[in-house]
Formats: sequence, C-alpha cells, structure tokens
Amino acid sequence: MSDDILEFRDVTIRFNDETIYQDLSFSVRPGEFLCILGPSGCGKSTSLRVMGDLIPVDEGTVTVEGEPAHAAWSKLAYVFQQPRLVPWRTALANVMLGMELRFERGSKSARSEKARALLEMVGLGRDADKYPSMLSGGERQRVAIARALSVDPHIILMDEPFSALDLNTRQRLRSEIIAIWRNTGKTVIFVTHDIDEALVLADRVLLLSDKPTRVLETIEIDAPRPRVVETTPTLRQHKKHLIRLFRTLERRDTDEPDDAIEDKPEDEQSQKEEVSL
Repeated sequence: MSDDILEFRDVTIRFNDETIYQDLSFSVRPGEFLCILGPSGCGKSTSLRVMGDLIPVDEGTVTVEGEPAHAAWSKLAYVFQQPRLVPWRTALANVMLGMELRFERGSKSARSEKARALLEMVGLGRDADKYPSMLSGGERQRVAIARALSVDPHIILMDEPFSALDLNTRQRLRSEIIAIWRNTGKTVIFVTHDIDEALVLADRVLLLSDKPTRVLETIEIDAPRPRVVETTPTLRQHKKHLIRLFRTLERRDTDEPDDAIEDKPEDEQSQKEEVSL
C-alpha cells in the first residue's frame, strides 16, 4: 500500500473533442506543502476539482488515502480565489457554517468555541463579530482559511487564494499560511500561476505542461523558511529554470523553434520583478 496521501495514476480527461489530461500521474506526501504550477489553461484548478470528485475522469484513477475520490470528499476542504463568505453572517458565523454543512452532530456552543479558536489562529480573534463588508480582502481570506480548517480536513486544496490581493497583503498571507500549515500539520495542495509564490511556499513544485497536460517536471525545494527568492542562490536558479521552461511552452504554442530562446538574453530587470505567468 502506498504511503502517499493522494495519487493521480494515468488520469485522462476529455471535454468534448479536447483532451485536457493525458496519462497524468503524480502523488502527494502526507503533511507536504505542494504547489501546482503551470501555464494558463493547462488545468491546474481542474486538478483540485478532480481530487474532490467534482469532475469525473475518463481513464485512470484518483485516490485519497487509498480510497477513490468519490468516497473521500470529507477528507478535503477548499479555499478559493474569492473568499465566498455569506454577507449576512459574521466572521464567526461564517466559520461555523463550514461545520454546520459538514457535520450533522455537535452542539452550537462547541462549534462556536472551535470557530473562535480558529479565528484566533488566523489573527482575527478580535474581529469575530464583524461582517464581511467590515473586513479587508486579506481578512476575508483569513476567514475562508479558518472555515476550511473548521471541518478538520486531512488535505486543504487552495486555488490561487491570494491572487486577487495586493502585493503586500499577498506576501503577509504567504508567511501566515506557512505558520498555519506548520501549526496544524495539514497537507496543502496550492495552485498558483506565480513562480515566486511557488518557490516561497512549497516543499515541492509540480510543473504541468500545456494541453494535453502531463507532469513536465517536479522540483524539490529544500531552502529553509522564511524564504526570499532574490537573496537565495538556489531559489534564483530554480526561478531562472522555471522561466525558461515557461518560455519553451510559449514557443511551442506559437510554433517557434525552441532554439530561438537562446537568441534572447534575460532582461535583468524582469528577474527582479515578481513573475506571474
């Protein structure tokens, strides 16, 4: 029996006449922070929906802790790009909503106590009685993270949760999600289109190809945290390598020869900027 907490094995998915995945295979280790990176439209977010059995596969298997995806949905929780909070519920009540929908049993007082503890964990202990309209974008996303944790999932699936936030808030929340991950021991699968974000967060980066999607490369990141890409030589090398792979994929889309990349020097200024592909 595999020790992996989640596995895609030879997964193929077709929508109409288009093949989205072709024999896609990868696995996730228990307690790991895995980032899924890839070009736009390659099916990064689709992979999270497949994990929760929201999209069926045409061929291959998806297992969560050895069980088929349709039998393991209760072991997962999602954090989306938008917080998706109920506007007429307070922060506390929004966190409790996750438990109310997932669990039939349990007292209201117990749910309230757990929700307050989770809000405290994400730095919103004093804001439990505020409504979403009274919270900043980053604070609303913290409530969404607390709601996901409230159902005690084994795996948290995060679909570009910080992409709609400003740069300073994104950087702050990256540090906070690492602290939460370490504190809870959860497995996190984090979809992003941002190379720097993947390098700052991940234990491993799973790079997907363009369609029909397969795993192009898996990169182990062993740099100590907290990480700063531009001041860490190994991370700078990973970043340069990933940029080159992305450019190769873009060349293929336009049918330009791969060796054309060699004729174009790196823009030094672009290396200093946050890359978002």
